[in-house]
Amino acid sequence: MARSVVIVTEGLDHGPATWLSSRARIEQCSPQDPSFREFADLAEGLIVRTYTRVDHHLLARLPTLKVVGRAGVGLDNIDVRACRERGVEVVYTPDANTQAVVEYVTSLLCDALRPRLVLPGPVSTERWHELRREVVAERQMDELTLGILGLGRIGRRVAEVAAAIGFRVRFNDLMPVDRLGPTAAEPVDVETLFAESDVISLHVDGRASNRRFVDRRLIALLKPDAVLLNTCRGMVLDHEALAAHLAANPGSQALLDVHDPEPPTEDNPLWSRPNAHLMPHLASRTRRATENMSWVVRDVMAVLEGRPPRHPAPLDAS
Repeated sequence: MARSVVIVTEGLDHGPATWLSSRARIEQCSPQDPSFREFADLAEGLIVRTYTRVDHHLLARLPTLKVVGRAGVGLDNIDVRACRERGVEVVYTPDANTQAVVEYVTSLLCDALRPRLVLPGPVSTERWHELRREVVAERQMDELTLGILGLGRIGRRVAEVAAAIGFRVRFNDLMPVDRLGPTAAEPVDVETLFAESDVISLHVDGRASNRRFVDRRLIALLKPDAVLLNTCRGMVLDHEALAAHLAANPGSQALLDVHDPEPPTEDNPLWSRPNAHLMPHLASRTRRATENMSWVVRDVMAVLEGRPPRHPAPLDAS
């Protein structure tokens, strides 16, 4: 029996790629590659990461497609409804990078709130004592309120870690509180979250209704020394409004790992703000997390072999 053809557009980790290649024929190419046309008529599987958009246009080029695998957590780049209308299943890896992102958020909290200095070499006794006077945190974490926007897998885990450190933790989520179950955080309305939190960490998904959800109105509610962390989606933030807030409040900070678009363009107003810190989308970049995401190949093969996948995409994800 001929093996199914699976197109991989952005690469897989070695272990999952080897596993898949023993069960299917892998063709590595992006939709922009000339070779994509050669394999598109044969492909029953398509595996993407972050930068391949799966929509009506791409689906039209893949007449025999049965399954799309998103090697990652978000489904922003997959039109799940369009796939299902074509009879194409969508699978993903919803818990693959939770630990990695939570570790990264914790690191950002320390970067923002606990200044550190590495000695360049031996220093005099006088300079030693000067440094100990100069490098002093203004605030301790157990004096602060951490607000979490979005209490999904990552937001919930951030709440647990922050509460263990000593933060007072509050959250706001679209899901009714009685459906969220026990949590380390206190529910509040979104206006209270932004007005009363010392630190805000964003953990919402990429559904269309979340575009610019953190808008000028919410940003205007922030405390003048608030810290804003974004490790979810660049599109949830109004960057112009955030830049204006940072300019008017030099004691505030924004630590942004995600952007819209990526990479951020030269005209992004946040480049000119010294209290804005832009990073190249690193939150999920651990060896374990990237491998976990690549194991979407298991669900891809499950669909191709006629078995139910472990993680089908929810229809409301896109």
